Amino acid sequence: MSHDGKNLRNVNSMQSPPGDARLQIVTVSDVLTQGVQLNVPVLITQVDSAATLQTLKAVLQAKFPDDYSVTVMGNIDDADMQSAQLVLEQLSEQMQVAYPVHLFVPVQVSKVAIAIQQLTDVVAQLRDPEDGCPWDLAQTPQSLTPYILEEAYEAVDAINQGDRDAIADELGDLLLQVVLQSQIARENQDFTLQDVAQGITDKMMRRHPHVFGDTKADSIEEVKSNWEEIKAAEQQQDSDEPEAFSQKLQKYTRSLPPLLAGAKLSKKAAAAGLEWQDLEGVWAKFYEELAEFQESLLSSNVEHQTSELGDLLFTLINVARWCQLDSAAALRSTNMKLIDRIKSIEANTSKPLPEHTLDELEALWQRAKQELSPTQPPSDDAPSVHADSITPEPES
Repeated sequence: MSHDGKNLRNVNSMQSPPGDARLQIVTVSDVLTQGVQLNVPVLITQVDSAATLQTLKAVLQAKFPDDYSVTVMGNIDDADMQSAQLVLEQLSEQMQVAYPVHLFVPVQVSKVAIAIQQLTDVVAQLRDPEDGCPWDLAQTPQSLTPYILEEAYEAVDAINQGDRDAIADELGDLLLQVVLQSQIARENQDFTLQDVAQGITDKMMRRHPHVFGDTKADSIEEVKSNWEEIKAAEQQQDSDEPEAFSQKLQKYTRSLPPLLAGAKLSKKAAAAGLEWQDLEGVWAKFYEELAEFQESLLSSNVEHQTSELGDLLFTLINVARWCQLDSAAALRSTNMKLIDRIKSIEANTSKPLPEHTLDELEALWQRAKQELSPTQPPSDDAPSVHADSITPEPES
């Protein structure tokens, strides 16, 4: 068998499937009628004519670029089986081959997979004991955890700002933390990035049986219900005894910032029946906790004051939940509002803020507030810098 007058190479020289990919062997008739899985290498057998080869070529060109490498092989039973490695567009009716032939299509490697592999290789080089970076080599899973939190918050901020370039950049920084943690775990023979990716892929498929299975879910509520049931079943399989409700709640206090953890605990406790009958009951509890906190401030017991402040904040989180408001988003908005107003103050004065009198700062504060809320005239009870050190109250 030859192509353009050249002898075909021995089959041993053809591309081998990368990694752990398993070879899929299918007949050409199955490919033409049912399609083919492209995430594993494929051997397409029983191509019995030039016309069939051209039809197969058209099918593959719809999935692969014209310059994608394939291998044409002769009779598999022949001990001296020959092969030719070429690209899709070179498959031609004028090929001088003895049919039937077989076509080997190596696994399709996407640009995304290539980019991820490049990042993985870069991180591995940074952690190389001889030629790596001293800073990266000094890191541990524990020392890197602050960066995970920092990058996650920066990604959230970029998303809230709507800056597409910043979002991509911050998500890249967050992805770096995942790859770094996985590389260190690989060095310790704990797990690999492949384990991480495969694990979350399997979990998503298990928890979306309405997409990857026969279960039906016609609403978001049904999806959430199925998710929780499957999650509970998975946790039950991992333990000989049912996990106590308090143990489930404990996870949130360990894994979430306090404000987000409080919102999650409030929601979960309410779902378990630990709930007020109406919003009035929540407000009554809020004023009760406010009085207890004010009373605690009359003493010198800091631990007691801190405890009462926590009770007050948690009750306010419950008020937000009852009003279907996001406590974290509300506080984030107020933080940004403060920064915007200080920025406006700085734009309206040539002196550093500490060089102003309180009356001057009060005037600048009210001007900034009016500039940033042009449709809302300043009211007589506007927040005063005298009372709150330029910390504004949330506005409705």
